[in-house]
Amino acid sequence: MAENKGVTPQSEDYSRWYTDVVKMADLADNAPVRGCMIIKPYGYELWENIKTALDIRFKATGHRNAYFPLLIPMSFIEKEAEHVEGFAPELAVVTHGGGKELEEPLVIRPTSETVIGHAFSDWIQSYRDLPLLINQWANVVRWEKRPRLFLRTTEFLWQEGHTAHATEEEARAETLQMLDVYADMAVNECAIPVIKGLKSPQEKFAGAAESYAIEAMMGNTWALQSGTSHFLGQNFAKVFDIQYLDEDNEQQYAWTTSWGVSTRMVGGVVMAHGDDKGLRLPPRIAPYQVVITPIWKSEEQREAVFAFTELVADQLRDAGTRIHVDKRDGLSPGFKFNDWEMRGVPVRLEIGPRDVEGRSVMSARRDVPGKEGKQVLPLEGLEMAIAELLENIQSSMLEAATKFRDERLHECATYDDLKKIVGKGWGLIWHCGTPECEDRIKEETKATSRCFPLEANEQWHPEGVQCTVCGKPAFGRAYFARAY
Repeated sequence: MAENKGVTPQSEDYSRWYTDVVKMADLADNAPVRGCMIIKPYGYELWENIKTALDIRFKATGHRNAYFPLLIPMSFIEKEAEHVEGFAPELAVVTHGGGKELEEPLVIRPTSETVIGHAFSDWIQSYRDLPLLINQWANVVRWEKRPRLFLRTTEFLWQEGHTAHATEEEARAETLQMLDVYADMAVNECAIPVIKGLKSPQEKFAGAAESYAIEAMMGNTWALQSGTSHFLGQNFAKVFDIQYLDEDNEQQYAWTTSWGVSTRMVGGVVMAHGDDKGLRLPPRIAPYQVVITPIWKSEEQREAVFAFTELVADQLRDAGTRIHVDKRDGLSPGFKFNDWEMRGVPVRLEIGPRDVEGRSVMSARRDVPGKEGKQVLPLEGLEMAIAELLENIQSSMLEAATKFRDERLHECATYDDLKKIVGKGWGLIWHCGTPECEDRIKEETKATSRCFPLEANEQWHPEGVQCTVCGKPAFGRAYFARAY
């Protein structure tokens, strides 16, 4: 095995640092097709833990999982004008199958509003069929010109929720409920503080009436859109004839929503918490919460150390802790320590001959470097001590990420203030929401509209307030930042 090599420092090249960490922590690798990725077991287990945390929340709010086809008729995509215009540059199209040219080209799903809308039109006949709450775990393809592992890939994994409702009020409530679900997952599982907000018309999903998002700040202060929830109004219902008979026996169009989180959340975890030594993973989503490293010199020591290690491992497994025992031969303890530090395991336990004699273990926290993060823990009551330690790490990581973000959120009174902030944080300004203004800001500062934060906007179109940049009537207050 090759020696552990350090990652490129964040301060030297943040983009290179990110790629180094993803590859050296064994999360993913590039695929033979440009823009695609191979998710390795450690990276996939991280995604699985995020997926499970979301799936539990979806089912608790009444949603059920289903699966829809990967191939979608081109005519479906073309039915909704704004939808096809928005996705046209990203489509992968199948024109031949079984050695013959197809009568109609098939699109590899970029998203499933169209094919699910088609199914909903068959499934929904009466108000008694509503609400219909469906989620799909799947892969999608959107041709990517500037790929980056997890953050932007041509094929990626995600979930897409699709729901239909009898009233506008119910559909709007669903849209915001799922935004809250995403925020809850990001904060409480991934230890990433997020800002919930409304996207501007230019940034909304193609075909939606309104789009909402959770926006997270990464370690270089850039923003990452980490989940989206869309109020589709009746746009897709009218295109795909999703109608129902109401209680008065009259035909009505349903109101629909869609919402999604993808594997880019894995990239968000890397960038929100990682440091120059590699990954730092929140315990609740870490593939391994604890790694035990046995240390020995003689064969006699090895037998005693391994016997005690298994005792410790069993005790922690029985308590539900995700653990791994590093039994690799021919590698120094120092190499192993660095390796698991790179992989971001929250707690490392060292067990040597002295620990066996003392019936204890030496613990080291990934989030607290050096001696400050180490402590001796007795075998008796170890499972409780580890559980408390993991909870402490989880809350400490959220606290640190929140402090980092909050110190870099700025209210900007002028456009010049915004220009000074971009690159060092996010600027909150009164914003008109027009494409012309956003294009100007992007051209002059490279910053884009992230969202109109819900907490900072009690009302829209405040009377007498002007856009900080162009002077037009303001729609509300919006955050601008560099973004992935």
